[in-house]
Amino acid sequence: MEINGVAHTFITAGDFEASVAFYRQLLPFLGLKEVADTADTYYCVGGRTGFGIRRPKPEHRGERFEQFRVGLHHHCWRAREREDIDALHAFLQQIGARIVHGPQDDAYAPGYYSVLFEDPDGIRLEVNHVPGRGVFDTPSGRVQASLDDR
Repeated sequence: MEINGVAHTFITAGDFEASVAFYRQLLPFLGLKEVADTADTYYCVGGRTGFGIRRPKPEHRGERFEQFRVGLHHHCWRAREREDIDALHAFLQQIGARIVHGPQDDAYAPGYYSVLFEDPDGIRLEVNHVPGRGVFDTPSGRVQASLDDR
């Protein structure tokens, strides 16, 4: 068996309304199309993947994401062109997103260029561009640098 990409990722937002307002701007900018917008779910698809936001259970409302707890660390989309990263950075500044770093070159794979930012709950999101097949083009197929600072 060989998987054919990521079908979807869902996150649960501590502040559902703020998160949906953020993702209603971000996801269409990334080229994803809205397919569900209900009282408890916002979901878009594109680029052979889906990304959705869910309302939390009432007892978890208002909680914030902690990157190094068990569970999600960060989510990264892959852009087709290096210039897309620069355009996203300008867009993120325009909408007032918290940018952690970038755009910048990194040694994770040859030509790795990315911007790392956070959603309203502090969930780290990244968009990168890696020319060709990235680490799949390296002899070992292994990441060439530590991912500790993501």
